[in-house]
Amino acid sequence: MAYKVGMVSLGCAKNQVDGEVLMASLKNAGFETVDDAALADIAIVNTCGFIESTKRESIEEILELAQLKKEGRIQKLVVTGCLSERYQAEMHKELPEVDAVLGIGANGDIAPLLTRMMEKNQYVESFPDKSKMPLCGERVLTTPSYFAYVKIAEGCDNRCSYCAIPLIRGGYRSRTMESIEEECRALVANGAKELILIAQDTSRYGIDLYGEYSLAKLMERLCRIDGLCWLRVLYCYPDSITDELLEVMAREEKILPYIDLPLQHASGKILRAMNRRGDRRSLTALMERIREKVPGVVLRTTFITGFPGETEEDFTQLAEFVKDVRFERMGCFAYSQEEDTPAALLPDQIDEDVKERRAEILMDDQMAIMEAQGEELLGQTLEVLVEGFDRYAECWFGRSWRDAPDIDGKVFFTVPEGRRPRLGSFVKVKIHECMDADLAGEWEGEEA
Repeated sequence: MAYKVGMVSLGCAKNQVDGEVLMASLKNAGFETVDDAALADIAIVNTCGFIESTKRESIEEILELAQLKKEGRIQKLVVTGCLSERYQAEMHKELPEVDAVLGIGANGDIAPLLTRMMEKNQYVESFPDKSKMPLCGERVLTTPSYFAYVKIAEGCDNRCSYCAIPLIRGGYRSRTMESIEEECRALVANGAKELILIAQDTSRYGIDLYGEYSLAKLMERLCRIDGLCWLRVLYCYPDSITDELLEVMAREEKILPYIDLPLQHASGKILRAMNRRGDRRSLTALMERIREKVPGVVLRTTFITGFPGETEEDFTQLAEFVKDVRFERMGCFAYSQEEDTPAALLPDQIDEDVKERRAEILMDDQMAIMEAQGEELLGQTLEVLVEGFDRYAECWFGRSWRDAPDIDGKVFFTVPEGRRPRLGSFVKVKIHECMDADLAGEWEGEEA
C-alpha cells in the first residue's frame, strides 16, 4: 500500500528546502506525496524552533493536525525540524498525540522510519547526529517553478549570544561548488528563472572547504548557466562582505544588486553583548562601501530591539542609524529570550512592552523611508517577474528585482484589454503609485 504523505513546513526558506528534500526521499521510496497534509494518511510538521513566536506557531500547527487525527481524517502525525531537534526530551511527553518525533539528522532515514511506524503501529523516535542530515538531494519543490531556493551551506559558527541555531543545526558545513552548480542547472532546466542562494551565513560559504570566502566565485560560476535570469543572495554576514563579492555583483548582469545582511543593532555596546563585531561608525562605512561598489544596490537588513541592557541611548543610536542609512528593505524583531543561549542569562532583561514599542517605532520610521523611496520610482519602468492575478484588486502582480519573495513587497499592474501575461514571464511595468512597501503601475510592451 502506498501511504499518502503531506507536509506543513514552517519557518525559514532553509527549513523549506530541507522539507523538499525530505519529501522527495519519501516519494522515491514509494510513498504518495500530496500538497495538503490534511488529506494525507501521514501528516508531517516540519517545525521551526528559532524564537518563541515560531515555536508557538509550530505547536499550534501540530495541535490542529492532532485534532484531524482524533477525528479520523489522518492516521499518523509526525514532527521533524528544528523544534523536535531542540526539544528532544520534551516532545513526546508534552505532545502525546504525535506518533513520531524525528531530529534533523533523521531526514535521510525518513522512509524506513515512517514505514516502521505504519506497519508496526508503534511510536517512533530518532535523533541521529546533526551531521547526518543531507546537505542536498532531489527535491519536491514547494515554490512555483519559476523560482527556487538553493541552500549552499548548513549550520553556523558565528555563535551570536542570542541565537540557538548552532545548538540546533550544528557547525558550518558548505556544499561543494560542483553539487550546487548541478542542482542549479537542473532547476533552471525545470523552468526556474530566479535562484536564491541561502544559508545561515551565505557570505561565509566555502571557508571550511576551500580555505577562503568563496561566495563570489560560486556566484560567478552560476552566472554561466544558460536560461538563468536572476541570481539573488540572502543572509550575508557583515564581517565577510569582501571586495571580490561586491565587484562580482556589480559586474555580472544576472546577479541582482540586492544584498540581505542582518545587522541586528548599531550600538557597539549591544553588538559586543550579542557577540558580534562593529559599531555605528563601522557599519555606516560598510553600507557606504557597498553602495559605492554596487551602484543602485538594494540593502535589506533586520534588527533586534530590546536586547538585554539596551538603554534608551542605545535604541536612539539604532533609530538614528536607520534614518541615516535609509535601507531599502528592513525587518525588526523584539528580542526573544531563548533558553540555553548566553543572552538568556544576561542581567537587565527588557520588559516585553518596551521591546515591542521600540520595534514599532523602528518599523514606523522605515515605512516612511520606503514610502519616500517608492515615490522616487514614480514614472520609472521596472522589470517584473509575473506571479499571479489578484481577483480582489482585479489586477496582476509580481516582483521586481528589488523584492525577494515572501519578505518584500509586490508590484501590482494592470494590463491592456485582451492581454494576459504568463506566470513566470518578465514584463515591463511603468510605476504610477506607491502603497507602503508595494508599487502599482501598468504593463508596457511585450513579455519575455
